[in-house]
Amino acid sequence: GRSVGDVMRDVDQQGALVGDFLCVYGDLVANLNLTAALQAHKARRAKSKNAIMTMVLQQGGQRSQTVKSKPVFVLDDTTHRCLHYETLSPSQPHARLQLDSDILSDFPELDIRADLVDCGIDICSPEVLSQWSDNFDWQHPRKGFLYGTLKDFELNGMTVHAHIVDEGYAARVRSLAAYDAVSRDVVGRWTYPFCPDGNLVDDQSFVLGKGGIYREEGVVLARSVIMKRRSVLGKGTAVGHGSVIADSVIGRRCHIGRRVRLEGAYVWDDAWIGDGTTIERAIVGNEVSVGHDCKILPGAVLAQGTVIANGTTIQGTQRITRHKRKREQGNEEVVRGATDASVVGQGGEGFDLAPSSDDENVESLVPALSALDTADTASISTLDSEAGDSDSDLSALDSHARRSGRTESFGSIGSVNSEETAGEADARRNAADFHHEAASSIFDSLQRSEDADNIQLELKALTLSSNADGKQVRRAVAVALMKRIASLVESGVSPQKAVTQTLKPAKLLVERAVLDRDTEVKAETVEFLLFVQGDLVHRAQGGKVLLFVCNALVAEGSIESEGLDQWLEDERSGATEELVKVRQETMDIVGGDSSEEESEEESEEE
Repeated sequence: GRSVGDVMRDVDQQGALVGDFLCVYGDLVANLNLTAALQAHKARRAKSKNAIMTMVLQQGGQRSQTVKSKPVFVLDDTTHRCLHYETLSPSQPHARLQLDSDILSDFPELDIRADLVDCGIDICSPEVLSQWSDNFDWQHPRKGFLYGTLKDFELNGMTVHAHIVDEGYAARVRSLAAYDAVSRDVVGRWTYPFCPDGNLVDDQSFVLGKGGIYREEGVVLARSVIMKRRSVLGKGTAVGHGSVIADSVIGRRCHIGRRVRLEGAYVWDDAWIGDGTTIERAIVGNEVSVGHDCKILPGAVLAQGTVIANGTTIQGTQRITRHKRKREQGNEEVVRGATDASVVGQGGEGFDLAPSSDDENVESLVPALSALDTADTASISTLDSEAGDSDSDLSALDSHARRSGRTESFGSIGSVNSEETAGEADARRNAADFHHEAASSIFDSLQRSEDADNIQLELKALTLSSNADGKQVRRAVAVALMKRIASLVESGVSPQKAVTQTLKPAKLLVERAVLDRDTEVKAETVEFLLFVQGDLVHRAQGGKVLLFVCNALVAEGSIESEGLDQWLEDERSGATEELVKVRQETMDIVGGDSSEEESEEESEEE
């Protein structure tokens, strides 16, 4: 097969690229904003033509790496120049970095990062292509190009830099487990605006309904069908009586029979599923026919055109196909294989594809299938503080409120912390799913200038269906409102005007979320303002926005001034330097007013 290095050398020979270009993997799903990274790259190039490449890395937690290897980047703390790159295996408990002594002596401050996720996005200059062409033994972007460039620095002076992002989503679909996880993230709107209802392809017509269910035109559902959250139905698909569909993606023109149960399933176009069949967390390819009363167990894969006879059970470790590779004298072709009736049943078509020792593509599916079989129904990543709902999360919002990258390792998908029970893990994931779905729905509605009554009605329905509590609702409302304000500020609107344009029509949302206006202790107001404050920590002009938000909320009567004072006095609002910094302008105004009122009261008493 051809490697990345072979392709890059071909591109260089063709001379098609004459300026800076972006190099990404074809299996990448991302919604990162690369504006800052591009600007930083151009600025470095203006100072030095030897700064040939900028890697885009995403900040993540300890579980943000693959099981097989953990990339470690050693960076110059000042310039973010990459000085050393190495991959360590978690199976080696005492693994050590092989750092050159010159690095330690030449750079007084180093940033050694093992928590960064390699997004597979590189901003390259034309010199990158020349380096590939000059080194025919380089095959891979990191193990070949990056390692070689760093090693040859003394010879050619070429440098590679890193740009670290802490917002957005980026994940590669490198295995079946990753396919499962990234699909769930897309359906769960973590990749917004790249969601089904974005209808990126011309003939798509997806519409998002209640419960996170996407449907295209022409879908036919029997009245007794039960549709659960986070499912997708393609155009022309029909579902029979008594069927249950949950967390599943179904393609176009599919026939789903009666009393069928699909849970976490991926059914591609033109598939036929017989009555009484159960499919759990498996992949059913195009034009597959599954008979009546079959069981497709978690992890199974049915390739295009296979036929499963009535009453057949397909195990989770099986990959059913009708074709196989045939190699003769260095040539390879795909040929039709003999049907194995013991696997697909009498009248079926296909056989279980056993991985061969010399077939890398098939062999690589084995661990992926194992991960798909054991993975939990959560999506690809940990949720950091966004998944939690404890009081400690409020004081930590400054460092996590904007980390929506969801970049957990593919090998650890769905793994549960050893200190939490399965029930606690489910509750955490459900809370995170509600937050993201609710915040995204509110933000989308605000973007479309929908009426606050309709937004509140949809939020109420989602709250009831998810069994969410008031704290989760306040958090979703706060984050959605701040995101809308931030988008206006980024488009050139002044902070004060952006706050007015957002909060005035959305007054009802705040009033329904914060219900302590008639109480002495304003716990809900404090909680709401802490969520607002945490979200604004990393926003442009966050301090000014927070000041105008507080003034507007009090002026509109959405909260009372006593709640504002209690929030400023709450130790959680000053738990970190960043939280203190973002509230400083509000403290100067509101705190100053409070001090003047107290001194006036004291003088009157005298």
